[in-house]
Amino acid sequence: MGRSVVRAGAARCPCCSLPPRWCLCDALGPVVTRLAVHLFIHRHERFKPSSTGTLVARTVVGVNVQVYQRATRHHPAARFAPAALEPGRELWVLDPAGDPLPEPAAGIPQVMLVDGTWRQAGEMTRSLDGLGRRVRLPAAGTEPGRYWLRDQPGPNQLSSAEALLGVMNRVGETAAADQLRLHLELHVYASLLSRGRRDLAERYLGQSPLRSAAPEVLDRLHAREGGG
Repeated sequence: MGRSVVRAGAARCPCCSLPPRWCLCDALGPVVTRLAVHLFIHRHERFKPSSTGTLVARTVVGVNVQVYQRATRHHPAARFAPAALEPGRELWVLDPAGDPLPEPAAGIPQVMLVDGTWRQAGEMTRSLDGLGRRVRLPAAGTEPGRYWLRDQPGPNQLSSAEALLGVMNRVGETAAADQLRLHLELHVYASLLSRGRRDLAERYLGQSPLRSAAPEVLDRLHAREGGG
């Protein structure tokens, strides 16, 4: 394993959460989609560099972000505010225990991503009882395994970004899905480099669409890397 270039307390970009040397904020264009995307994120997840919820929040145009937290001695409870939902659009709440992902009933739906650890996500999903339709992505065809920054327990337990990719492809938002995939791949690759995992990062890149779709972005990233 290579030496990590990220030390405890090191400076990080407030937007992408990577060290300034690896900042990706201006690397790729935004993701534009007709989906209405709601991100319900656990308060402990917001500042984790590995979070794909924060990746979705900074790359997908128009995302509604709300933070979840239990009531504590020092903080009041924070729950999802339904007023942010769009009337007349079917709401899909992504849940590994939900029904199979349907065809859109009419038009493009709105989708709720619940972002946290699997234990946190279960608690957060229960707090959404009464809102929307619980749906899950099929295990086949979701191409799991490209999120190499954390373990994923099962084939239908995906990161928030991968889950959104599945929904985008389901409703025909393929251009948005392609752009979001590039953001995800670049984030994983740069994060592996920042952790000193160069061998793993190069193995990841060997299977990535980044090499053909965004070679100039990789060139800029490698130039920074060579600069020390």
